Amino acid sequence: MTPEAAGAVRWPARLALQALREGERTRVRSEHEGPLRLLKTLYPEGPGLAQAVLVHPPGGLVGGDRLDISLDVQPGAHLLVTTPAATRFYRSNAGAAVQAVQARVAGGARLEWLPQETLAYSGCDGRNELRLTLDPGASLIASEVLGLGLPAAGQAFERGRLLQHLELPGLWLDRGWLDAADTALLDGPCGLAGHRVLATLVYAQTAPLPAIADPDTLLDDSRALLDGLALAGITRLQRPGAELLLARLVGDDLEALTLGLRRVRGLWRERLWALPGGDPRIWAT
Repeated sequence: MTPEAAGAVRWPARLALQALREGERTRVRSEHEGPLRLLKTLYPEGPGLAQAVLVHPPGGLVGGDRLDISLDVQPGAHLLVTTPAATRFYRSNAGAAVQAVQARVAGGARLEWLPQETLAYSGCDGRNELRLTLDPGASLIASEVLGLGLPAAGQAFERGRLLQHLELPGLWLDRGWLDAADTALLDGPCGLAGHRVLATLVYAQTAPLPAIADPDTLLDDSRALLDGLALAGITRLQRPGAELLLARLVGDDLEALTLGLRRVRGLWRERLWALPGGDPRIWAT
């Protein structure tokens, strides 16, 4: 960030988490500045898997706000990160609001990045950036669900824009501006075709898929879980030394798309990690 841009930040917040494997336990250390905190660390799946719950007390971002989240998952650790509520980019005319997440996952470690949905209010100017770096032998599951406007409340996405940036350096990049003025993208048949909810789930591993997972069967079973969702697809991407599975969904019912991603995530957890497919503990409270 340039000095000029840094000077424009009105309410910055930073949170750094480090997950360390100590014997049978994954321990989480945190450092923070500003209104962004580690609310609690839970262990409902045993001591080796730490579920970290992040909270931003202001409840949303307006122009000039910036949230920086850094995740460092050390060898052998398993860190799941989630939030108790949606991330909201509110209407503002005071410059861009930014949430930037950077993560590094070491060999033999696992990361699950599972925030609640992101809501882009009409009139927002936002940047939602996620960069996930995998060392050899690491793996992760990450999800992002975005709602443009508040259709359930009759508030359409009529003005504003949001940058969605999801990157696994050297493996995959999904980046684009969603601008309310870009009707060709939002309403055209080669774009969102009038839909206002987008959802992405990615599994990445810097090693071949485990022998217990037959890729073709896994894809077929994953797609079956999305039956009834109009625009949904799952793809396998192979890169040198890496495997990726991508689920992409577009629709209008945020809850339905969210539940669809959760079903697929549960299946991937069971087949690829031999772990139960349940949701994070905080989602059930």
